[in-house]
Amino acid sequence: MNQVKGQILWADDEIDHLKSHILFLEQRGYAVTPVTNAGDAIELVKKQRFDLILLDEMMPGMDGLEALNRIKELDPALPVVMVTKSEEENLMEDAIGGRIEDYLTKPVNPSQILSSCIRILEKRRISGDKLTRDYTKEFMEISNSLGSDMSPQDWIDIHIKLSEREVDLDAHPDLGLRQTLLDQRRECNQVYSRYIEDNYLTWLQGYDVPILSKDLVREKVIPHLREDKRVLFVVVDNLKLDQWLVLENLLYDYFTITRDYYFSILPTATPYSRNSLFAGLMPSQIEADYPDLWVHSEDDETSLNRHEHALLDHLLEREGIVLKPETKYIKVMDADEAKNAANQVDSFLSVPLSAMVFNFVDIMSHRRSDSELLKEIVPDEAAFRSLTRTWFEHSALIHILKAAARTDVTVVLTSDHGSIRTMRGATVHADRQTSTNVRYKYGRSIRTDSKQAFEIKDPQKYGLPARGLNTNYLIAKEDFYFVYPTNYHKYLALYRDSFQHGGISLEEMILPVITLVGK
Repeated sequence: MNQVKGQILWADDEIDHLKSHILFLEQRGYAVTPVTNAGDAIELVKKQRFDLILLDEMMPGMDGLEALNRIKELDPALPVVMVTKSEEENLMEDAIGGRIEDYLTKPVNPSQILSSCIRILEKRRISGDKLTRDYTKEFMEISNSLGSDMSPQDWIDIHIKLSEREVDLDAHPDLGLRQTLLDQRRECNQVYSRYIEDNYLTWLQGYDVPILSKDLVREKVIPHLREDKRVLFVVVDNLKLDQWLVLENLLYDYFTITRDYYFSILPTATPYSRNSLFAGLMPSQIEADYPDLWVHSEDDETSLNRHEHALLDHLLEREGIVLKPETKYIKVMDADEAKNAANQVDSFLSVPLSAMVFNFVDIMSHRRSDSELLKEIVPDEAAFRSLTRTWFEHSALIHILKAAARTDVTVVLTSDHGSIRTMRGATVHADRQTSTNVRYKYGRSIRTDSKQAFEIKDPQKYGLPARGLNTNYLIAKEDFYFVYPTNYHKYLALYRDSFQHGGISLEEMILPVITLVGK
């Protein structure tokens, strides 16, 4: 026996004239229950389950609109298609407002009815089937490309495909593709880590260079200033591409959106990547040229005394950019600061360049490591995306962006680094003076398995502070995290399945740069 695609209740006082339409639907797998008045329809809704109601607007006695209200009281989620003799404006408003799924104008033909039923009842199945086909094709394309000579743009394209499919699967968790996608991302990160080991130094030497942290303001912000445009520069700390993808459609009504990408420098951690972002320099250059702005800052990711504003002003000065009035800067780390930023939005939008840093995503990823409650709320990447969207929908940031959309201010929004869910421990041998970071470390002659970390023996060559004789850096690859032999099992369990940054992965290094122009 063929499986019934859906139970349809059709209420129309002329239902006897619609027998051919009903037969047409039944031949295509739908079970149709016909009634001639709204009262009978309501009684049936009370007694049994239906997947869809086709409701005539004009019937003797109780009309379709009154019946709609009664049906929604009984089952708010039950889809209703209104069948009407005229396209009245209120029906369009009801459709847009979600009270009805669709409306059809008489005379209706069987194909119209079928099309509406398929769209409402089989949309999820159809989109799931298409997603499966598309990803199966992409899986092979990505796997085949990993053995070829890759460019930075090739890696961007792979990261986009993986991130988009991750977001797509959030709506289809039952397709059974999640583990396959996770396994492919792990394989990609394995190959990508080798690629970075082989190519990162040549980037710093000026060969085949993508946009790096140190180039972003120069490439994506300053050109707007040279055209005398006002710019709001927003950095959402630790925002990954997949998280941006679930935020983007919240801004479609307000902005024309252009999405570009850049690569974070190593380590992919706030003291390095964000200082480089604002300074337009590698960390070793910041230390050499502005020692008063670098000292100690690299060891404190939450300090309120960071020097990003001064570093940005020095970058503008080197580029010959003179702004009147001068730049504004604010860092938002809690609810009070968010409220204060929203209250001052007109002030920030009135100057040639304002910079804002929002720390919510980064704070959440850190606090999740210490909170069993947050681990339960955010068990995986899909939940983190959902939480990020919820925050954004109700945040001061979206209020500020909507205010910017009403002006001629150009918004450039990005992140300083992403994060990765760490799943495998890597034993590191070091002394007590070694840094405490989980995804990167620096110290004297520290070592670990070369398969699990990228060792930088000459920090200055890689644009990093030398920090004394025999100092080297270890940058974790893929989803590894560093654990000392002492109390190994304690810290292995503590940091396993946590969101960390500082290492080498697509998620941490390849970041969106969004240009928003108000409509």
